[in-house]
Amino acid sequence: MTNYRRDHTPGATWFFTLNLADRDSRLLTEQIDLLRASFRYCLKRHPWNIDAIVILPDHLHALCTLPAGDADYALRWRLIKTGFSRVLPRREQASESRLSKGERGIWQRRFWEHRIRDDADFARHVDYIHHNPRKHGYVERVADWPWSSFHRYVKARILPLDWAGDGGDVEHGAGEW
Repeated sequence: MTNYRRDHTPGATWFFTLNLADRDSRLLTEQIDLLRASFRYCLKRHPWNIDAIVILPDHLHALCTLPAGDADYALRWRLIKTGFSRVLPRREQASESRLSKGERGIWQRRFWEHRIRDDADFARHVDYIHHNPRKHGYVERVADWPWSSFHRYVKARILPLDWAGDGGDVEHGAGEW
């Protein structure tokens, strides 16, 4: 088995990407209430700050800051993924390997993480997260995607409602934060 080396800097801010095993699935947006419940369950037991997030049909991106002294982001994602999977009916295909370990075939096993290095890195990742539904062609305007922290940024007056509406101002940046 490959031994992945992960950064475990306590209290750091991280950018994450998590994918469904079936990249043609729309499960995350179709079952958004179940996904939200899984996030709430995790946040109640293991708090962390979700600085930015977008939920797409088959994957999600999140920018999260862990509490000081805490580096266990893997535990949080495991709770979210298993909480979401546990309540769904068993309709997915699962490999022999997954079945032998009692796993479902809903999520890809691993996730991608990147530790945020500075304010500019943070701003770039917030922009990436908020622009992602437009990049994938789900909407023409970022504001039209309902499952995004973009709306929280607009309400807080960090970003204007028409940000990246034509794709020309993606670099506007959340660096104002």
